[in-house]
Amino acid sequence: MIRVLVVDDEAMIRTGFRHILECVDDIDVVAAVSGGSAVRTARETRPDVVLLDIRMPDVDGLTVLAELRRLPDPPVVAMLTTFDMDEYVATALREGASGFLLKDTDPEQLPYSLRSLAEGGVVLSAKVTRTVVDGFLDTEPYGPATAGVARLTDRERAVLMLVADGLSNVGIAERMHLSAATVKDHVSAVLNKLEVGSRVQAALLAERAGLLREAAPPAEGR
Repeated sequence: MIRVLVVDDEAMIRTGFRHILECVDDIDVVAAVSGGSAVRTARETRPDVVLLDIRMPDVDGLTVLAELRRLPDPPVVAMLTTFDMDEYVATALREGASGFLLKDTDPEQLPYSLRSLAEGGVVLSAKVTRTVVDGFLDTEPYGPATAGVARLTDRERAVLMLVADGLSNVGIAERMHLSAATVKDHVSAVLNKLEVGSRVQAALLAERAGLLREAAPPAEGR
């Protein structure tokens, strides 16, 4: 079971997400709370994934994100928003957000997104505009990090491209016929060489470096 905590200031939104997710056999909504109760509830319920409103009146969603990521066993956090907010994206990514979902995400797509997040995948809503992505890249010192792509082995480049496609470690392992443990090691090496702190940042960097426009490199790299 994937344990999910929903954090939003609007009761209607919380109820809607709970109703959608409780119809899914492998997802357990452990709680649905407002921002002020988020960190305490996360400590008590220990969710695998938190869906967190990026902007709330009672507490800043980015502050909650930072506190959640400092927990001893931090959950995966995806930010919820009703519209693209360029000024919040860079901070959320630096604080370790694993994805962005709009609140009007297709209910049928939501469980798939949560499964991907729980397995370590990257989730960026299709409606997160090019402006938001480009805005983040333009505000971050990614020149040296982009140069780090050249230090990746062929296999690490293949892993990075699959990370950018949103695949989890398990999904990458299946695609490349490797063990999940080996993929985890490759992902760690990629993040270290690119000098980034999360899979989402690595995915955006792959876009900046033009890797997503290349043909997929062979899995049998160095």
